[in-house]
Amino acid sequence: MNKLATVFWIVVGALASLPTWAQDLRPAFLLTGAHARDSQDLSGQWTYSKDLYRTGLTDINGWVAKSRMQRYRDIDVAAVEAKGGADFFEFDLDRGPLMAIPGAWNAATPELRYYDGLVWFQRKFAASPQPGKRAFLRFEAVNYRAYVYLNGKEIGRHEGGFTPFVLEVTQALRAGENRLVVGVDSTHDAQSIPTTITDWDLYGGITRPVRLITTPATFIDDATLALRPNGRISGEVRLQGPDAANQQVSLAIGTVASVRAVTDASGRVVFDLPAPKALARWTPEQPTLYDVRFSVAGDVLRERIGFRTIEVKGSQILLNGKPLYLRGMSLHEEEFGPNPARNITEQASRALLHEIKHGLKGNYVRLSHYPHSETTVRLADEMGLLVWSEIPVYWTVDWDNPAVLRKALAMQAETIYRDRNRASVILWSVGNETPVSPSRTRFHGAMADNVRQLDPTRLVSAALLVERQGDVLAIQDPLIDKLDVLAVNTYAGWYGADTLDAIANLTWKVPSDRPLILSEFGADALAGYRNDGNRKFTEEYQAEYYRKTLAMADRIPTLRGMSPWILKDFRSPRREHPVFQNGWNRKGLLSETGVRKQAFGVLRDYYHTK
Repeated sequence: MNKLATVFWIVVGALASLPTWAQDLRPAFLLTGAHARDSQDLSGQWTYSKDLYRTGLTDINGWVAKSRMQRYRDIDVAAVEAKGGADFFEFDLDRGPLMAIPGAWNAATPELRYYDGLVWFQRKFAASPQPGKRAFLRFEAVNYRAYVYLNGKEIGRHEGGFTPFVLEVTQALRAGENRLVVGVDSTHDAQSIPTTITDWDLYGGITRPVRLITTPATFIDDATLALRPNGRISGEVRLQGPDAANQQVSLAIGTVASVRAVTDASGRVVFDLPAPKALARWTPEQPTLYDVRFSVAGDVLRERIGFRTIEVKGSQILLNGKPLYLRGMSLHEEEFGPNPARNITEQASRALLHEIKHGLKGNYVRLSHYPHSETTVRLADEMGLLVWSEIPVYWTVDWDNPAVLRKALAMQAETIYRDRNRASVILWSVGNETPVSPSRTRFHGAMADNVRQLDPTRLVSAALLVERQGDVLAIQDPLIDKLDVLAVNTYAGWYGADTLDAIANLTWKVPSDRPLILSEFGADALAGYRNDGNRKFTEEYQAEYYRKTLAMADRIPTLRGMSPWILKDFRSPRREHPVFQNGWNRKGLLSETGVRKQAFGVLRDYYHTK
């Protein structure tokens, strides 16, 4: 290690404390960098049992479920039945049908295609608990509510379909065979996020990997590091365990820097050092990632981290101090194929991002309308794609309900804690197409404040609705006072009475002191439907829509990027035209199986000019 590179000022101490409400949003365990820890992947074939009337959770009148219905019991049903007697059962997960996990149940069988309710899953696995070690289950995502039991004991619950959660199972784990049962309830209501009305498929189930992770008794639970606009690298490490206080923590950034510091009484240590002259800045053109190593006696956490700054100056977005234009695309979390199961493997995610990065020559992806897989965000780091991330505060929310706001802030915190080390993530969005009202604006304002408290290193935006008077489009939304980057969704020429030629007459009245992104625009086209008088749903109409809309975009002086809607056709039960849709939103530039439509080439050529 170069000794000159290790001689930096180290500031160890308390940063400005977060408000109590922000601290309360921090999950009990994070297990940052879990992908690199010793773990047992529980992916594979799980048995399952439908429970539409929720009899495994409650009986009539809200009473406790009858024992013959309790799917989570640690019992060999067949063995008990073989003995005879008065007892009987109305479940047996040991002999239930099989389903591949991770993956949504909607793609598993025709019977479950539109099933919306409670399903119980079981996975048996072998374990060897070790003295002095701790064990955790980490779920990357369960949609929407999860009830988790290990060996008949409830170990935790979680609400939110797209963020990870960690449960300690040290005391519940046993040597030999273990029985893990997860009740998954996909139903949404007026107090869920999102609510019951969306424009994408519900996709219930255990949709991302589950891992059994082993750590030392005292371990690194969280570690984060980022380059600040002042030219310094700062971050923190938090230990969990009986010996968390007064521990020496070492930090190494590749071969360019290494420092040491000692944790405080709570097990926390703060690093603050000048960026080494040799440190390469992460950019979409050169997405340099460093092997970063956090270590303490008995534990090591490894991460791949890129270092860059992101700022707004006037109407410019600055990446590493240089003006940036976002050549992007919106994306739903669906793999290519006629029957997607939201099983986003590295191969599946890379295929999607490859079309944006190399097919369209893009540098940016809007991950809509919820936190996407950690696999996708890490690939964006590796491939050089800037990321807009959001939680599904979408269309309608119970704006006046404090419990719903708390739920949104918790989901937002879980996303931020998961992705703070990803250089690709530059924008946290606080909402999509929500009608303006005082309570709604207060709700979003609290979300924006939450972002700034938890992660002041990134920008805040929201996909806003526009007001139209004649041919003038304007942003008249008080939420803009809370945003660094303005963003709008516009569909003139598709929804409404505008012809394609009318798009040329539209003008924009937007604030001049901030950058603007067109977060959505698009038109449906069925791949292969062509030469029918330039009608809607033809590839020709979609291609011409893009030409006209892109020409309009070029007349917006503060425009600093776009993410048209959308990369590929995706499942949506709202869209039921029997010829053109059949349950698919057809605004993709690619079909669900990856066939490029004419508009793909239009946008690719446009991005070449940018």
